[in-house]
Amino acid sequence: MTQLSAAPSAPTSPRRTIVVVGAGLVGLTTAILLARDGHRVTVLDGDPTGPPATPEEAWVGWRRPGVNQFRQPHLMLPRWTAEMARELPDLLTRLMTDGASRVNLLHLQPECVTHGWRPGDEAFDTVTARRPVLEASVSRLASDQRGLTLRRGVRVTGLVADAGTGWPIPHVRGVTTDEGTVEADLVIDAGGRRTPVPAWVRRLGGPDPALTREPGGFVYYGRHYRATDGHLPTGHGPALSHHPSWSILTLPGDGGTYCIVLVTSAKDRALRALREEAVWEAAARTSPVAAQWLQHGIPLTVVSPIAGLEDVSRDYVRDGRPVVTGLVAVGDASAATNPSLGRGAAIGVIQAVALRDVLAAAPSAASELALAYAEAVATRVTPWVDATLRFDRHRLAEIDSDILGVPYATEDPTWAMTTALLNGASGDPVLARASARVAGLLVTPREALSDPEVGLRLGPWLGGTRYPGDGPTRADLLREVATATVRDTFLHVRSEARTRSRSDDDGTRSVVGSAGTRPSR
Repeated sequence: MTQLSAAPSAPTSPRRTIVVVGAGLVGLTTAILLARDGHRVTVLDGDPTGPPATPEEAWVGWRRPGVNQFRQPHLMLPRWTAEMARELPDLLTRLMTDGASRVNLLHLQPECVTHGWRPGDEAFDTVTARRPVLEASVSRLASDQRGLTLRRGVRVTGLVADAGTGWPIPHVRGVTTDEGTVEADLVIDAGGRRTPVPAWVRRLGGPDPALTREPGGFVYYGRHYRATDGHLPTGHGPALSHHPSWSILTLPGDGGTYCIVLVTSAKDRALRALREEAVWEAAARTSPVAAQWLQHGIPLTVVSPIAGLEDVSRDYVRDGRPVVTGLVAVGDASAATNPSLGRGAAIGVIQAVALRDVLAAAPSAASELALAYAEAVATRVTPWVDATLRFDRHRLAEIDSDILGVPYATEDPTWAMTTALLNGASGDPVLARASARVAGLLVTPREALSDPEVGLRLGPWLGGTRYPGDGPTRADLLREVATATVRDTFLHVRSEARTRSRSDDDGTRSVVGSAGTRPSR
C-alpha cells in the first residue's frame, strides 16, 4: 500500500535515518557500512529467524526463503575480500573464526601454469564460505553493530510518500509493513533481483526505472562436497574452465567443503539428464579439473539445478532526471547478473561503498542525492556490470553454436581477444595472472588487455584452438551422458521391479496367512 505524509523538508544534518529493505549479504553489508559512518540504520528482514550458533547448523538448518540461491553454489572473489579488508576487516576475522577458507584463486591451478609464486600474487587471495555460513557471520556482525537495528519477521508492503502537489516526482519518506509504518530519510532497496519495489514506485505515480533485461539462458547443476582429508583440492585448474557446449565451476567453501557446478545452455535438451546424480557425475568426470575435485571428497547434497536467472539492471535516473527521490537500490535490486562469473557479491559491495561515499558528501537536496548516486554507480559499478553481461552474452551464444556443431562467429573483436586470453592463461604465466585479475574483478578486461606485455604475449594465441586439447569434446560428453542415462534407467527399472516383487510377495503371504495356512517360504 502507499501512504502520504507531510511535505518534505530539507535535512538539517548529514546523518540520516535509513531503512534497508532486505537482509541478504549486500543489504547487511550496506547497513553496517552506513551505521559505522554515523547513520541510524534499520534493516527489515521478512524471514523470522536469525542465524544458528554454529556454521554447520547454519548450513543444515537455517531457513531463509527470502534469500535467493541460499544453498546454491557461491564464491567470494578477491575484489570482495580486498574491499572487506579495507572497509570491514573484523568481518574477515569473524569469517575465519567461523571456518571460512583463505584461498588463492590463481594457485588453484598447477605450477606448470603459474610458474610458482610471484610477488603480488597475494592479490588473488580470497576468504570464502558457503553462503549460509557467510551470511551468518555477516548477520552476527550486523546484530552487534551500534546504530544498526535488525528487525526480523517484518514484511514490507509498500512505500510512504510525501503529500501535496507540485512535486514533479514522488519523494519516499519510509515504508509500510505488517507491523506499521517505518519512516526514514532514505530507503534502500536490497530486495534482490525479484524486488517488488519498482511496482511500489508505480503506485506512487512515478515512472518505471530504466530497465535492461536479458533472458537467462544458462542452467546450473551444482553439488556440494566435503573433502575426505579436510583440505581443498587445489592445484588442478581455474575456478571456471570451459569446454565445448558447457563450462565447469569448482568453488572452494568453508571447513573443507566445496561445490562443483556444470553450466549448460537451457536449449541443450541432451544435457537435461544432468539433474540425475549418476549422469551428472559421469559428465563431470570427463573434465580433467572436475574429475580431480570429484575424487577428493564425498557428496553433501543431491544435484541442485538453477535456471531462468535473467540479467537485469534498473536505473532510477532516466534522461538525466530521477524518477523517484528518497529511494536507492543496491546489489541485485540494482543490477543482477548471471552467477557464472560469481560477481554479484563483489559488485554489490562496490556499490555499497559508493553509496556510503555519496551520503558522506551530504548533497543538500533529495534530487542531488539521487543524481550523485547514479553518477557514482555509472562510474564505479556499471563498467563491471556491462563487462559481465558482454561475456555472458558471448559465452551463451558460443555454447549454443557448439551444440549445433558450428564455430561461433561474432563481429565483436573483443571476444577474440578474450578467448585468446583465456587460452593463453593455460600456458603463459603473465597471461594467467592477467586472466586471474579479470576473473577476480581486480581490473576490467579493457584494462587487462591494454597492458603492453599482455598484448605482446597474446598474439600467438589469437585465432588458435578455442578449447584445451586435454578436455572432452562435445561427442565425448554426449557419449558419457547417454551411457550413464541408460545405466541409470536400467538400475531404476530393476529397483522398481524388485520393490514390486517384494510388495506382491508380502501381499500374498498376508492373504494366505489370514486363511490359516502357513505361508510358503
